[in-house]
Parts: sequence; structure tokens; C-alpha cells
Amino acid sequence: MTLRPRHCLWSFLALLLATGAPPARAEAPARPRILGVAQVALYVHDLAASRKFYHDFLGYDESVVLTNPDGGLRSVLFKVEDRQSIELMPEVAPHTDRLNHIALETDDAEAMRVYLGSRGIAVPAHVTKGQVTTAFFTVTDPDGHTVEFAQYGPDCGMARDFGQHLPATRISLHMSHAGVSVRHLDAALAFYQDVLGCVVTRRGSGNGKVLSWVNLRVPDGSDWVEMMLYDQPLTLAKLGVNHHFCLVVPDANQAAATLRGRPLPPGAKLLPTVSVGNDHKRKAQGFDPDGTRVEFMEPRTIDGLPAPSSNAPPPA
Repeated sequence: MTLRPRHCLWSFLALLLATGAPPARAEAPARPRILGVAQVALYVHDLAASRKFYHDFLGYDESVVLTNPDGGLRSVLFKVEDRQSIELMPEVAPHTDRLNHIALETDDAEAMRVYLGSRGIAVPAHVTKGQVTTAFFTVTDPDGHTVEFAQYGPDCGMARDFGQHLPATRISLHMSHAGVSVRHLDAALAFYQDVLGCVVTRRGSGNGKVLSWVNLRVPDGSDWVEMMLYDQPLTLAKLGVNHHFCLVVPDANQAAATLRGRPLPPGAKLLPTVSVGNDHKRKAQGFDPDGTRVEFMEPRTIDGLPAPSSNAPPPA
């Protein structure tokens, strides 16, 4: 029997009704929120000296001490504020890069893991429940830095410690950004900007000829990651300058005066002068006993106007 075209159409429609329409194309997972910088974790050579720097000099309390399965010390957390900490870890080898990882806070670690996997980022098979976090996992950025995504739910150790371990001696109540070394800017932007959704807020140049750093604000908060650009192999001392973190202070001169009245542990130093950077912000600077740079920076520019962004090209 020969079917007319109309009969063919009705036969096709009847088949769709009987079997269901073709499945809709699955939508790509949405990116969960990234709320801020949660942590900077550092290797230290002399934990006793570093404890004096972060507790006695900067004024922070130890909120958590983590141990390994064999009972040995794994790390110590100094609490900056309820959602931020500085983690110190005994070095695994001499002369190593002091930066272990930076952590970004997300509102859903598992959804972030799925999202990053859908964007071609190598992710673990599952998230981990930590002593401090509800869930976390780590990935590696294009420059080999470990980036942790941490979620703080109401049941986690961080949440149970809200309002505690926050002494009046703290030199700063908030960490505004973390700095990481970046060799290839385009690759780093593809990760932090295109995948994570961070927003470039300023490009800066130390000499006006070559780009020195790029600031990328997290998409759902005010903190940022500062990309410190380079084109030559970095010494351990230079890594300590690049891999830094910034503590916000209302008055850099007053912060420096307060710090000068506190004892410095061996190897640490506070620069003698307060300066104004080409970002037009007043800041004091110091170094912990392992040479990791700490900025004490005012949140606003000295004239209240945004500092201009550099158009200089990145290092070759």
C-alpha cells in the first residue's frame, strides 16, 4: 500500500505521541556563587617563629590545629575573621615555594565540582568533608597553583566557631586579596575570568612599559585574586614577594605604628616607610619569617578616585 504524504505526517506524529518527543538537549551546569577569598595556606620552615609572627605580631588567634593520621602536626589555622584564615603548614622540603594553596569560598562545593568538570577542568571524583568546612575540593590552575573551593555550612567547624577567636589585637579584620605568580596571562584569564567568572578590575604596571599585575574580583563578592606577572625564573625570595596576601586597615600609618610596638620574631621584618602605590592606596608592608609578603592596605585611594588601569602589554 502506498501512503500519501499526509498519511506519513500523521503516522510520524502518532509515533511521537506513543513514544514521547526526542529528549531535550541537556543544559550545561550553572556556576555556583564564588563569595570571596577564604584562605591562604603557606609552608613554613620554623613553625614556632611563624606562630609568633601571626599571633604575637599580627594579633591573630589559632582557631584550629589539624593533625595527620599518625598524630603529627598537619597545620595550624590563624583566624582573620569568621570566613577567612591563614593556614601554616610545616614545609615538606627546604627551599620550597611557600605557597601551598589559596581557597575561594563557594555556596555549593559539589555543584562547583560538577560545573568545573563540565568546563574541562580536572576535578576529583567527589568533594571532601573537612574539619573546618562542610565540603571542599581542589583543582590546579594553569600555573600549577592549587585552588581550593570551600563551602561553609551550618554544621562545619568554621560555622561553629563564628564569633570566637577574634581578639582585639588583630591588626586587620579582613583579607582583601591573595597574590599568585602568573607566567601566561591568557591561560590564567581563561581559567579565572572565563571559567570562574572573575572580573578584571585593574591592570597595573611597575614601570609603565610592561604589565606587572592584574586584579580579578570574585564574581559574587568584593575580594580579588591578584595575578603577579613574570617572564623569568623566580627565586624563592621573589616568590615570597609575588605570593602575598593583603590585610585591610583603616589607616596604614596607624597600623604601622601599632606593629612597630610589637616584637618581631627572627627573620621577619616590617618595612620602615608607609608608601602610596600606583593604585593610589596607602600601605605598609612586611615579611613573615619565611619571606612571604604581607600588605597592610587602606581600602580607598588617597584622593577617593579610582586609580587608572595600565594599557602596558604583559611580559613577553
